[in-house]
Amino acid sequence: MGDRKALAGKVALITGGSRGIGRAITLKLAEEGADVVINFFRKKSTAESTAQEARDRGVKAHIIKANVGEPEQIGSMFDEIESQFGRLDILVNNAASGVARSALDLNDRGWDWTMDINARAFLLCAQRAARLMKSGGKMVSISSLGSRLVLPIYTAVGVSKAALEALTRYLAIELAPRGICVNGIAAGAVETETLKLYTADPNLPQSAWQTTPAGRIVKPEDIAELVAFLCRGQSNMIRGQIIVIDGGVSLTLITPKTGEN
Repeated sequence: MGDRKALAGKVALITGGSRGIGRAITLKLAEEGADVVINFFRKKSTAESTAQEARDRGVKAHIIKANVGEPEQIGSMFDEIESQFGRLDILVNNAASGVARSALDLNDRGWDWTMDINARAFLLCAQRAARLMKSGGKMVSISSLGSRLVLPIYTAVGVSKAALEALTRYLAIELAPRGICVNGIAAGAVETETLKLYTADPNLPQSAWQTTPAGRIVKPEDIAELVAFLCRGQSNMIRGQIIVIDGGVSLTLITPKTGEN
């Protein structure tokens, strides 16, 4: 275990940081001493509640409403961060959305919505964050196994996550001379409300998400612990990597049922 205050004095932005995986990340970074900026889009009350939990850990917490699918709102968010803190040390690209459709059922609007929020947003956030990371920093993107495994009704999200992972590698090399470390995390099924949207499909074998070789499903706190490690100095020589956290399930052979013609 590292120093619980290893991130003291750091300023961290967590997109989609008010609930689910984002909330767990926010609270873990706050526990380690980082002041947190919590981006949210829908429920201000939820963001305020998470912010107060962070403050209870002895750090500053600031909330900003912004749809990261809109470039103008990303710009306004970073203007506010610069005004409030003057710098940024950590960017966690966690906000995600997507249309649950098969490839042949996707339309242009669903495709663009998913790609803009899940992939383009990281590029735009990284561009602005890099300007505020004057003494180096850390960036972590949150991906999923759907970037490399084919899952039912996950086409748009899976492809957007694959793009996110490729962008993570490109940014890692381009930003390395600035002292900025960029890595990603590909999570298996995680115990959140969002999981229900994708596991309702009857063609998905229950074992694919209900159990893992580790004996339990991945929890948001598992991802938060890994994010915290990637934000500490001990991880400085890890660059452009996508670390899988799935309890070992991706190492097993899973054959989904297919519908009859």
